[in-house]
Amino acid sequence: MTTITMRVNGKDVSAPAEGNTLLVNFLREDLKLTGTHVGCDTSQCGACVVHVNGVAVKSCTMFAEDAAGAEVSTIEGMANADGSLGTIQQAFQDYHGLQCGFCTPGMVMIAADLLRSNPTPSEQEIRDHLEGNICRCTGYHNIVKAIQAASGQDVSAVAAE
Repeated sequence: MTTITMRVNGKDVSAPAEGNTLLVNFLREDLKLTGTHVGCDTSQCGACVVHVNGVAVKSCTMFAEDAAGAEVSTIEGMANADGSLGTIQQAFQDYHGLQCGFCTPGMVMIAADLLRSNPTPSEQEIRDHLEGNICRCTGYHNIVKAIQAASGQDVSAVAAE
Protein backbone atom coordinates (compact mmCIF):
# COMPACT_ATOMS: atom_id res chain seq x y z
CA MET A 1 0.00 0.00 0.00
CA THR A 2 1.11 3.49 -0.79
CA THR A 3 -0.49 6.79 0.08
CA ILE A 4 -1.87 8.51 -2.98
CA THR A 5 -2.34 12.25 -2.91
CA MET A 6 -4.18 14.28 -5.52
CA ARG A 7 -6.40 17.32 -5.78
CA VAL A 8 -10.03 16.28 -6.31
CA ASN A 9 -12.69 18.89 -7.04
CA GLY A 10 -10.41 21.59 -5.68
CA LYS A 11 -9.49 19.81 -2.42
CA ASP A 12 -6.25 18.04 -1.56
CA VAL A 13 -6.94 14.42 -0.63
CA SER A 14 -4.82 11.45 0.40
CA ALA A 15 -5.63 7.80 0.99
CA PRO A 16 -3.73 4.52 1.04
CA ALA A 17 -4.22 2.23 -1.96
CA GLU A 18 -2.73 -0.84 -3.57
CA GLY A 19 -0.73 -0.26 -6.73
CA ASN A 20 -3.40 -1.95 -8.86
CA THR A 21 -6.30 0.16 -7.55
CA LEU A 22 -8.21 1.72 -10.40
CA LEU A 23 -8.93 5.43 -10.21
CA VAL A 24 -12.69 4.77 -10.31
CA ASN A 25 -12.42 2.50 -7.26
CA PHE A 26 -10.16 4.96 -5.44
CA LEU A 27 -12.71 7.74 -5.99
CA ARG A 28 -15.73 5.63 -5.06
CA GLU A 29 -14.40 3.44 -2.27
CA ASP A 30 -11.56 5.36 -0.69
CA LEU A 31 -12.77 8.94 -1.20
CA LYS A 32 -16.51 8.10 -1.04
CA LEU A 33 -17.24 10.07 -4.23
CA THR A 34 -19.83 7.66 -5.57
CA GLY A 35 -21.17 9.86 -8.37
CA THR A 36 -18.64 8.35 -10.76
CA HIS A 37 -20.23 5.09 -11.87
CA VAL A 38 -18.80 1.72 -12.81
CA GLY A 39 -20.86 0.50 -15.72
CA CYS A 40 -18.83 -2.10 -17.53
CA ASP A 41 -15.26 -2.44 -16.16
CA THR A 42 -14.03 -2.66 -19.76
CA SER A 43 -13.85 0.97 -20.93
CA GLN A 44 -16.89 0.54 -23.16
CA CYS A 45 -19.66 2.59 -21.54
CA GLY A 46 -18.17 5.89 -20.34
CA ALA A 47 -20.14 6.04 -17.07
CA CYS A 48 -16.84 6.50 -15.22
CA VAL A 49 -15.53 9.57 -17.11
CA VAL A 50 -13.67 12.08 -14.96
CA HIS A 51 -11.20 14.83 -15.86
CA VAL A 52 -7.54 14.35 -14.97
CA ASN A 53 -5.49 17.51 -15.45
CA GLY A 54 -8.23 18.81 -17.73
CA VAL A 55 -8.43 15.71 -19.92
CA ALA A 56 -11.50 13.45 -19.98
CA VAL A 57 -10.51 9.89 -19.08
CA LYS A 58 -12.40 6.71 -18.36
CA SER A 59 -11.38 6.19 -14.76
CA CYS A 60 -11.80 2.41 -15.04
CA THR A 61 -8.75 2.39 -17.33
CA MET A 62 -6.36 4.36 -15.11
CA PHE A 63 -4.61 3.36 -11.93
CA ALA A 64 -5.10 5.73 -9.01
CA GLU A 65 -1.32 5.77 -8.59
CA ASP A 66 -1.01 7.23 -12.11
CA ALA A 67 -3.21 10.14 -11.03
CA ALA A 68 -1.05 10.94 -7.98
CA GLY A 69 -0.36 14.67 -7.89
CA ALA A 70 -3.00 15.35 -10.54
CA GLU A 71 -6.00 17.66 -10.54
CA VAL A 72 -9.06 15.42 -10.80
CA SER A 73 -12.63 16.61 -11.39
CA THR A 74 -15.62 14.36 -10.82
CA ILE A 75 -19.35 14.81 -11.27
CA GLU A 76 -19.53 16.08 -7.68
CA GLY A 77 -17.29 18.97 -8.74
CA MET A 78 -19.67 20.03 -11.51
CA ALA A 79 -22.18 21.55 -9.08
CA ASN A 80 -22.11 25.23 -8.22
CA ALA A 81 -20.36 26.32 -5.02
CA ASP A 82 -23.73 26.59 -3.23
CA GLY A 83 -24.56 22.98 -4.13
CA SER A 84 -27.07 23.83 -6.84
CA LEU A 85 -26.82 22.15 -10.22
CA GLY A 86 -24.15 23.45 -12.57
CA THR A 87 -25.09 24.66 -16.06
CA ILE A 88 -24.66 21.30 -17.79
CA GLN A 89 -26.39 19.40 -14.99
CA GLN A 90 -29.31 21.83 -15.06
CA ALA A 91 -29.61 21.48 -18.84
CA PHE A 92 -29.75 17.69 -18.47
CA GLN A 93 -32.61 18.13 -16.00
CA ASP A 94 -34.43 20.78 -18.06
CA TYR A 95 -34.21 18.88 -21.35
CA HIS A 96 -34.74 15.39 -19.91
CA GLY A 97 -31.26 14.22 -20.88
CA LEU A 98 -31.48 11.37 -18.42
CA GLN A 99 -33.78 8.54 -17.68
CA CYS A 100 -32.37 5.94 -15.31
CA GLY A 101 -29.45 8.28 -14.63
CA PHE A 102 -26.73 5.67 -14.59
CA CYS A 103 -24.81 7.07 -17.58
CA THR A 104 -25.52 10.70 -16.66
CA PRO A 105 -22.33 11.45 -14.67
CA GLY A 106 -20.17 10.29 -17.57
CA MET A 107 -22.35 12.14 -20.08
CA VAL A 108 -22.10 15.38 -18.10
CA MET A 109 -18.32 14.99 -17.78
CA ILE A 110 -17.83 14.28 -21.49
CA ALA A 111 -20.14 17.21 -22.32
CA ALA A 112 -17.99 19.49 -20.16
CA ASP A 113 -14.92 18.21 -21.99
CA LEU A 114 -16.51 19.04 -25.35
CA LEU A 115 -17.77 22.47 -24.30
CA ARG A 116 -14.37 23.41 -22.91
CA SER A 117 -12.77 22.94 -26.34
CA ASN A 118 -15.79 23.77 -28.51
CA PRO A 119 -18.21 26.19 -26.78
CA THR A 120 -20.87 25.99 -29.53
CA PRO A 121 -20.72 22.50 -31.03
CA SER A 122 -23.03 21.40 -33.81
CA GLU A 123 -25.43 18.53 -33.31
CA GLN A 124 -23.09 16.24 -35.26
CA GLU A 125 -20.04 17.36 -33.23
CA ILE A 126 -21.93 16.53 -30.03
CA ARG A 127 -22.96 13.12 -31.35
CA ASP A 128 -19.37 12.41 -32.44
CA HIS A 129 -17.99 13.42 -29.03
CA LEU A 130 -20.49 11.16 -27.24
CA GLU A 131 -19.31 8.13 -29.22
CA GLY A 132 -17.49 6.56 -26.25
CA ASN A 133 -20.45 6.96 -23.88
CA ILE A 134 -23.38 4.57 -23.92
CA CYS A 135 -26.91 5.33 -22.80
CA ARG A 136 -29.29 2.40 -22.78
CA CYS A 137 -32.43 4.44 -22.08
CA THR A 138 -32.80 7.78 -23.86
CA GLY A 139 -31.70 7.29 -27.44
CA TYR A 140 -29.38 10.32 -27.10
CA HIS A 141 -31.86 12.85 -28.58
CA ASN A 142 -32.45 14.67 -25.29
CA ILE A 143 -28.81 14.34 -24.27
CA VAL A 144 -27.83 16.21 -27.44
CA LYS A 145 -30.51 18.83 -26.74
CA ALA A 146 -29.23 19.26 -23.19
CA ILE A 147 -25.65 19.78 -24.34
CA GLN A 148 -26.71 22.31 -26.96
CA ALA A 149 -28.82 24.10 -24.34
CA ALA A 150 -25.87 24.16 -21.94
CA SER A 151 -23.84 25.85 -24.69
CA GLY A 152 -26.51 28.55 -25.01
CA GLN A 153 -27.73 27.40 -28.41
CA ASP A 154 -31.31 27.09 -29.64
CA VAL A 155 -32.33 23.45 -29.28
CA SER A 156 -35.42 23.59 -31.49
CA ALA A 157 -33.42 22.44 -34.53
CA VAL A 158 -32.12 19.22 -32.92
CA ALA A 159 -33.38 16.42 -35.12
CA ALA A 160 -35.51 13.69 -33.62
CA GLU A 161 -33.98 10.24 -33.99
